[in-house]
Amino acid sequence: MTISRAAEQAGVGVETIRFYERRGLIRQPARPRSGGYRFYDDEIVERIRFIRHAQDLGFSLREIMELLSLRTDPSADCGDVRAQAVTKRQDVNRKIAQLKQIRSALDELIASCPGGGALRACTILDALAGRPAANATRAEVRPHTQATRLQRTMKGRSMKTTTFKIEGMHCDGCARTIEALVSTEPGVRKATVLFKTQEARVLFDPKAVTAGQLAAAIRKAGYAVVSQS
Repeated sequence: MTISRAAEQAGVGVETIRFYERRGLIRQPARPRSGGYRFYDDEIVERIRFIRHAQDLGFSLREIMELLSLRTDPSADCGDVRAQAVTKRQDVNRKIAQLKQIRSALDELIASCPGGGALRACTILDALAGRPAANATRAEVRPHTQATRLQRTMKGRSMKTTTFKIEGMHCDGCARTIEALVSTEPGVRKATVLFKTQEARVLFDPKAVTAGQLAAAIRKAGYAVVSQS
């Protein structure tokens, strides 16, 4: 059969067969002396299928070459192939563990992301750049732990709560952006911004930051503070 027919039978593309030939995974049929097309037999097609299935299982081309060598080695037995499979399974397990760690890290980044608003408050970009996330403490700390730490921080201090009336918010993403930015200010213990009421309620240490500085941080993000109480 021609190379195009062999590719069809094996379920691959013609370029895949040529790639396998260049890598020495399959032999290239000799061209007929009379000229014309090279002809591929059923054995080559079966070998191509074997390579493709092994790739689907995660075996590298080098490992596949070793498996193919075992198939033609009269002194090899099933135990040799099993050893290769066990090694590959261990490799897969390591990759799964790494992927779980990556998924966990992404979950934390997504949970801490404001979800909209100015890019300067994007916690995902901050984390990728190696900068502390603006609202990391709020996103990563469990509610009861956050409350406990808040109580410890407030002990012996005179905390103050100020409510800012804001204009310019268009969605909940804007509210989360303001929360993230205000939370980075020194002395801020908690910031809650509601798009529905167009308000920001901030609990802070007046010895570390002033209400004016908080208002300036909101304006810096592109929003207007029309009043505070």
